[in-house]
Amino acid sequence: MSDVVIYHNPNCGTSRNTLALLREKGLEPQVVEYLKTGWTREQLQDLLQRMDASAHDILRVRGTKAEELGLTDPSASNEALIAAMILDPALVNRPIVATPKGAALCRPAEIALTLL
Repeated sequence: MSDVVIYHNPNCGTSRNTLALLREKGLEPQVVEYLKTGWTREQLQDLLQRMDASAHDILRVRGTKAEELGLTDPSASNEALIAAMILDPALVNRPIVATPKGAALCRPAEIALTLL
């Protein structure tokens, strides 16, 4: 199994570009289509810790119900955002790449290179 993981949405151009970039570098990452598999609390907390980020940093607003749910409010807690992300995986922005060096939201795709 690869020690590089991409949390991927095949319908997203940036996600596809990031996957292609990893493959160009000779890597065959483990591809997790998170819209199909969903998220666990432990998974999100681990990724956020490895990213040194908050749930607000990975919240996807465009094309989601984030605003309607009040998740864009700066006072919304990490726990509230994580709970919402578990219920609706599309609330997590993509792609996220994780390697032994850490994890990052790779927008733009080239951010993945910092993890190799």
